[in-house]
Amino acid sequence: MPADEKPVAVITGGGRGMGAAIARELGERGYRLALMSPSGSAVELADELGGVGIKGSAQNLTDLEALVDLAVSRYGRIDAVVNHTGHPPKGDLLDITDESWVLGNEMMILHLVRMARLVTPLMLSQGKGAWVNITTFAAFEPTLKFPVSCAYRAAVGAYTKLYADRYGANNIRMNALLPGYIDSLDHKQETADAVPMKRVGTVEEIAKTAAFLLCDDAGYITGQNIRVDGGITRHV
Repeated sequence: MPADEKPVAVITGGGRGMGAAIARELGERGYRLALMSPSGSAVELADELGGVGIKGSAQNLTDLEALVDLAVSRYGRIDAVVNHTGHPPKGDLLDITDESWVLGNEMMILHLVRMARLVTPLMLSQGKGAWVNITTFAAFEPTLKFPVSCAYRAAVGAYTKLYADRYGANNIRMNALLPGYIDSLDHKQETADAVPMKRVGTVEEIAKTAAFLLCDDAGYITGQNIRVDGGITRHV
């Protein structure tokens, strides 16, 4: 495939951990990449993978606009978007401040809404597009350990379904990927023991699932919340 016909993927939080693993996997599959992260790691990784990158925050609209503009100016199109961000503030449920809830909203849900507004018109003009939103296995089995994350990542699941309903007929798909305990973080042995598979997952397993959901092989999958958690969630 000529270089100018290869698909283009935009990834927020694409410098480390799961975001970086997804960038590497998509790069290996021929995607041209535009990456962003709050540190300089996305810029470094983009250079390594032959893509473009910027330093920016997912909760900052100006940074999101700059990322999309960079991808379009360099490649002329956007075929896939991976919305990935860090962890919002934690705390005891009623001790969490208004400012922390607002920050969580901007990180988790407004980030996604803003990216959808920025990129959907381009996908409509192209006649095709695919999204993956990285959330958490706890989105639908919330834990008091992560109140802000659970509340807003559950909202991402609902938005994912609404977007899929709205744009499915336009051949634009959106799914959410719900990782369990993954080796992007250090986990104690008792964490692994709580998982039916008796291990934590790898960032590579998350990356391969994301790549599948973005590709044409998943062309009839949309509006879904896909759990990749080793079986730790109990609902069916």
